[in-house]
Amino acid sequence: QVQLVESGGGLVQPGGSLRLSCAASGSMFGINTMGWYRQAPGKQRELVAIITRRGTTNYADSVRGQFTISRDNLKNIVYLQMNSLKPEDTAVYYCYADVRRTVADTSYAPYWGQGTQVTVSS
Repeated sequence: QVQLVESGGGLVQPGGSLRLSCAASGSMFGINTMGWYRQAPGKQRELVAIITRRGTTNYADSVRGQFTISRDNLKNIVYLQMNSLKPEDTAVYYCYADVRRTVADTSYAPYWGQGTQVTVSS
């Protein structure tokens, strides 16, 4: 079984920073794209940032220049550095990974973490 475990969420004042981490573990042959999504109360889950295994990144317009995504392929960890946080960044942040379970698999399957709360408030 594949597990994604997020950490690093919490309460921060406006203008502050947080760094989220997500570690993938379990039986895996490989991981392709990893990323972060978020869901605010009463809103749909939305893309925040994704990163391919080769390091190509893509960001939502609302966080470009404010958040930075990175990953450690050896440790199967993806990070999200969040700076200059605003109250509108308050949401549950979910880690995502496209995982190939075995060498026999011909495609990647999506896996999600359980989510970590980020609250930006004074």
